[in-house]
Amino acid sequence: MIRSIRACKTAAEERAVVRRECAAIRAAISEGDQDYRHRNMAKLMFIHMLGYPTHFGQMECLKLIAAAGFPEKRIGYLGLMLLLDERQEVLMLVTNSLKQDLNHSNQFIVGLALCALGNICSAEMARDLAPEVERLLQNRDPNTKKKAALCSIRIVRKVPDLAENFMSAAASLLKEKHHGVLISAVQLCTELCKASTEALEYLRKNCLEGLVRILRDVSNSSYAPEYDVAGITDPFLHIRVLKLMRTLGHGDADCSEYINDILAQVSTKIESNKNAGNAILYECVETIMGIEATSGLRVLAINILGRFLSNRDNNIRYVALNMLTKAIAVDTQAVQRHRATILECVKDADVSIRKRALELVYLLVNDTNVKPLTKELVDYLEVSDQDFKEDLTAKICSIVEKFSQDKLWYLDQMFRVLSLAGNYVKDDVCHALIVLMSNASELQGYSVRSLYKALLACGEQESLVRVAVWCIGEYGEMLVNNISMLDMEEPITVTESDAVDAVEVALKRYSADVTTRAMCLVSLLKLSSRFPPTSERIKEIVAQNKGNTVLELQQRSIEFSSIIQRHQSIKSSLLERMPVLDEANYLVKRAASTQATVSSLKSAPAVTPGGQPKLPNGVAKPPAAPLADLLDLSSDDTPVTTSAPTTAPNDFLQDLLGIGLTDSSPTGGAPSTSTDILMDLLSIGSTPVQNGPPTSNLIPPGKAETKPVAVAPQVVDLLNGLSSSTSLPDENAAYPTITAFQSATLRITFSFKKQPGKPQETTINATFTNLATTTFTDFVFQAAVPKFIQLRLDPASSSTLPASGNGSVTQSLSVTNNQHGQKPLAMRIRMSYKVNGEDRLEQGQISNFPAGL
Repeated sequence: MIRSIRACKTAAEERAVVRRECAAIRAAISEGDQDYRHRNMAKLMFIHMLGYPTHFGQMECLKLIAAAGFPEKRIGYLGLMLLLDERQEVLMLVTNSLKQDLNHSNQFIVGLALCALGNICSAEMARDLAPEVERLLQNRDPNTKKKAALCSIRIVRKVPDLAENFMSAAASLLKEKHHGVLISAVQLCTELCKASTEALEYLRKNCLEGLVRILRDVSNSSYAPEYDVAGITDPFLHIRVLKLMRTLGHGDADCSEYINDILAQVSTKIESNKNAGNAILYECVETIMGIEATSGLRVLAINILGRFLSNRDNNIRYVALNMLTKAIAVDTQAVQRHRATILECVKDADVSIRKRALELVYLLVNDTNVKPLTKELVDYLEVSDQDFKEDLTAKICSIVEKFSQDKLWYLDQMFRVLSLAGNYVKDDVCHALIVLMSNASELQGYSVRSLYKALLACGEQESLVRVAVWCIGEYGEMLVNNISMLDMEEPITVTESDAVDAVEVALKRYSADVTTRAMCLVSLLKLSSRFPPTSERIKEIVAQNKGNTVLELQQRSIEFSSIIQRHQSIKSSLLERMPVLDEANYLVKRAASTQATVSSLKSAPAVTPGGQPKLPNGVAKPPAAPLADLLDLSSDDTPVTTSAPTTAPNDFLQDLLGIGLTDSSPTGGAPSTSTDILMDLLSIGSTPVQNGPPTSNLIPPGKAETKPVAVAPQVVDLLNGLSSSTSLPDENAAYPTITAFQSATLRITFSFKKQPGKPQETTINATFTNLATTTFTDFVFQAAVPKFIQLRLDPASSSTLPASGNGSVTQSLSVTNNQHGQKPLAMRIRMSYKVNGEDRLEQGQISNFPAGL
């Protein structure tokens, strides 16, 4: 059969041969042929390995196992392990045969049963057959003991509660001389430690002495051909014992002290010129770092890793770098001694070693070595591979920002990085650099001159070009007049035309990058104010983009040309230097943004293809966060009320574009914050500060013009998919009147009414009261809701609010909650009015609606 299958030239021929053989085997099974049963099972196993179905032969395995002879049992157990697994129900039928064979007088049949049980044992079989396996651990035959220990590992993994049954037997096996039994016993002890805390404590008391003896004997033993690997006696036993020592010594000072001497002896005696020796040394280092070792022993372990870094084998160097990354948290000073070798690994030809070494160098940087390490990395940046430049640039920028000791050094390093790898520098790094230059007035002249020279030399680096053209536009007169020269600087001769030339070249070179070209146009516009003689030339350069297909550039070009031509009187004040950027505020925002990104990545659940998050068996899904959490209502208990006049449009579209708008928080609900979802939608992330007119010295206005009430468009449903824990009350229940909004000048109350049989519909009667001493005119109320809610506003009773609460205005709102009982109401409101002809705006959020709406 095998010869026929191998002779097939196509898959179709192979399938035909397999079908023919399977048909013959089925016929033999149905006829009960016993003479060729073992041969048929061998054929089925080969067919199974080719990937064809062989389930029809499973019962034949059981019949062969039940046979009396060893050859039949051997084929039967082999077929059992290949054709079945622990999930097959038919496996229950073999439990009795396994029990009989475990008690058989023939050690080879016992070995077959142990081998099969160790491969396919289920939890039920483990409970039934554990006593037999435990008894076989005391057998005289070493091979039987070894197989029984391996089978015990499977049993303990399947049923950890049985670990206590094997503790004493496992400890006694450590006294054996046979290395096969010892390795199996050590592995069994390791598994027992993982399965049971009680077993861990028992083995700490009863096994440490035996483990030290085994390790000493095997490391001091003379040449033994049957265990020798590259001149080292049984490195596999070495490694297993060391791993068990690490498990026993972890978190236990007494155990760690007991094994310190043998670890030092093995670490110094094993030779590192062979791979087997390196494996043992690495495991020694792992064990030393994993237990409560002495400082001297840890230094010895780190020195071993330092020797690994000088090895020519890339695999050894890689694992050494990995281990040093973990060891730096234990003993930083010992790792610092190998800094030069680690730096050389950053320049290695193997990319995986370069990346791992770069991560380690980043961890090694501190205030004392930041300058030499940064210099080494920046020097290597010039000659590094293009594939590695991105990682290297990111690490250098992070180091410079984190450990910058003075602003001048920071600027020098960043300018050099921009010159060498500006295409790989992130935007937030450039923004941080611009913020620092804005605050360092004494270094602005030096910065613009350095960037101008870098721009001429390395104009192909995109981030460098952006920072340079911004700096030239802001501080161009410092460049031309050599203002704020430092002692170490040499004067340079730059004319006004030269500065314009540099920006023009950048504008033409980056024709595909809209952001860079837009920054160049802004820089040219500012230079037209800094250098009046160049205005005509700049106007011509800017006008070349009036027909640009990119709307952003076209609009800038038209508007800037208009400023240069028609608005000379205001151009100087319009184009003066930017105010100093708030460095502390920028750093806080950047840190918060980074933290939010990291938190979202960590908290994102793994999603299966079906769309449900992966959860361990038996773990219930966590309840969805309530709406209050999304709106950040717990951030403060007291609303902030600050009054300030603001002119604002009366529609939400313009409100979306009004980035600087402020708002107010209503009484009865906590104030909004920058994390407020609806606030972000309507105010583009502005800080919610209450906005209203002053309450003193207000003159009553004349008759106001009545304006229709605008219905706000619905906001994006960011709240969709969140359940609410709010219970559903009786639809006929009375809902209390709430104060939806209150500031120093205005109070809004809501009363609620429902129609019988329509629990999702609510009629809200809003009452507006003027608390100020001056009448409000042109009063307009607007509201926005999530898209699962439908809102209709009826006209207000009046557009004039009498002063001092002498009367009120009412307005009716109809609300339909399409997810009634699942999600509560949420509403964002805005009120605009006039005081003495001056526009006022107040806005806020209502989140204290009664339950059940």
